Amino acid sequence: MSERVPIWTPMDEDTTLADFARWCVTNRGAPAAITGDYQALWRWSVDELAEFWGAVGEYFGVVGDGPVLVGDEMPGVRWFPGTTVNYVWHVFRDRPGDGVALIDVTESGLRRELTWADLARDVAAFAGTLRGFGVQAGDRVAGYLPNTAESVIAFLGTASIGAVWAACGQDYSPHAAAERFGQLEPVVLVAADGYRFGGRERSRSAEVAQLRELLPSVKHTVVVNRLAQKSTMDGVVDWAGAVAGDHHVHPAPVDFDHPLWVLFSSGTTGRPKGIVHGHGGVLLEHLKVLRLHSDLGPGDVFFWYTSPSWMVWNYLVSVLLVGATVVCYDGSPTHPGPDLQWALAAEHGVTFLGTSPGLLAAGARAGLEPARDHDLSALRAIGSSGSLLPADAYHWVAEHVGPHVQVVSTSGGTDVVSAFAGGAPNLPVWPGELSGPCLGVALEAWDAEGHAVVGEQGELVVTKPMPSMPLRFWDDADGSRYREAYFSTYPGVWRHGDWITITERGSVVVHGRSDATLNRNGIRMGSADIHQIVEGLSEVDEALVIGAERPGGGYWMPLFVKTADGVLDDALREKIRSEIKRLLSPRHVPDDIVAVPALPHTRTGKKLEVPVKRVLQGAPAAEVADPGSVDDAGLLAVFEHYRRTRTEKEQNA
Repeated sequence: MSERVPIWTPMDEDTTLADFARWCVTNRGAPAAITGDYQALWRWSVDELAEFWGAVGEYFGVVGDGPVLVGDEMPGVRWFPGTTVNYVWHVFRDRPGDGVALIDVTESGLRRELTWADLARDVAAFAGTLRGFGVQAGDRVAGYLPNTAESVIAFLGTASIGAVWAACGQDYSPHAAAERFGQLEPVVLVAADGYRFGGRERSRSAEVAQLRELLPSVKHTVVVNRLAQKSTMDGVVDWAGAVAGDHHVHPAPVDFDHPLWVLFSSGTTGRPKGIVHGHGGVLLEHLKVLRLHSDLGPGDVFFWYTSPSWMVWNYLVSVLLVGATVVCYDGSPTHPGPDLQWALAAEHGVTFLGTSPGLLAAGARAGLEPARDHDLSALRAIGSSGSLLPADAYHWVAEHVGPHVQVVSTSGGTDVVSAFAGGAPNLPVWPGELSGPCLGVALEAWDAEGHAVVGEQGELVVTKPMPSMPLRFWDDADGSRYREAYFSTYPGVWRHGDWITITERGSVVVHGRSDATLNRNGIRMGSADIHQIVEGLSEVDEALVIGAERPGGGYWMPLFVKTADGVLDDALREKIRSEIKRLLSPRHVPDDIVAVPALPHTRTGKKLEVPVKRVLQGAPAAEVADPGSVDDAGLLAVFEHYRRTRTEKEQNA
């Protein structure tokens, strides 16, 4: 756990969160204590769950009078029955036509600005094109696209008519994309002819053609020409034609729980699960997080390096709900240099910058000085998600970006398309910790007996429903896969699969995935605790520790490291062991320390802990993960070779 001295403390008391709390006291009878105490506000938000979410809906003008919640046990509750909404209506509600809604930037330096009027016109035109195709509410539209303005327009146009959106980036192969989209039987495919990454143009025309063949349900294809002036494929509509003409947005009212989009799990432990979220649940959850927790609104500029494959892209688009400007970037995050994100933040006056622990660590290793080399005077917060943000990254931001910049590390996921825990404008930031549970999230840490614990590691559970929990999984008519995924361990309680500690002051420490738990001699340990220490060494780029039960008994805990210079000698091994022993305990010291050329990740950047564990336990590398869901599936063979070599050595001993 990190030191007990905050690295950032709140300074601005004039926030949307403060106004909301006062409004709840005046209009909802909430206790006066919530106006000056985040923990009191959070406690009220979960103790009086229906009252809180009703207040969020009324405060932001999403819902009016009527029942908030029907049912009291997860899954199966219904939110705001009888209420109609449309996500897109709230995107364009009361927007200044000439204000900048979206900035589209390419790796080659091309930049486009779309005003709210421009965006509304193109969204309306695309919606008209879909209607012309015969697309109706409930039909599916699939996007095989990079992170561009066209991706945003296609999604908003789809949602505006009540059709259902699904997307993935073009780094996915056609087969990997079809593994996802094929479940939905989309009637329209929107695809780009390619993208630019790392200084190279990467044509995807052949891949788009192959994907069309793999999706027999697709009746119409719209091609976004990123590399060519006009598509060379037969039977397609070019993007320019799809958004031609002067149109006006008329979003169709849909039920509160009408499907908005389908997001997909990583697919590293089986067929990717199609996770269905609704218009109303996403609206309330994202307005809460973006306005109350992040204090974003008109005048803010939001940039998070992401891809349509990752839920952060959906979160990025939702920034439009609060009237802030979104920056879409298509390209490598480190080309032509490692300071690209800082340069973009300076150029576009970014106020909230989202990044990853890996990119912050890479900047530290490269000796970047963002505050010195770039004008970051507009920047007030940095978000981080995807994996644990180590304590030294908080210090690096304070020293090299600015002590006034709030670091907002979050823990959540695709499952709820939001966060369970993160930051708030009136909460301090402690290095290595998430500032607190999010409003309306009944977050607890449970021990092995299912009791809530404070100050010790436990399972991350959510004991009451959230509006953005999945409506269902796709192709799961009886709900059995959904219940098995989240509710099989603790009936009626959401188990997410992470180890956390909730501290005495209410902050949250994440220890890693509980389904990849280290359990040596009955002592449960989080892998992230070890990763944080090892990756804090200048000689190590990345680390992965695995705890594997062995056939016939016994336990095996190797540590795999990618070193900065490709060298792992006995001196570095001993240094790693000593640091783990000093900062954690002797029982955390691994059995082996093994050099690897690189570590495999999901395409959203998460280490493949469970698939690697399965390989070490004897599963063939080719069977533990869908190659299309992994950044370099060939790396799994490295672990297979290690398992085989070690087994042979033991047999010959």
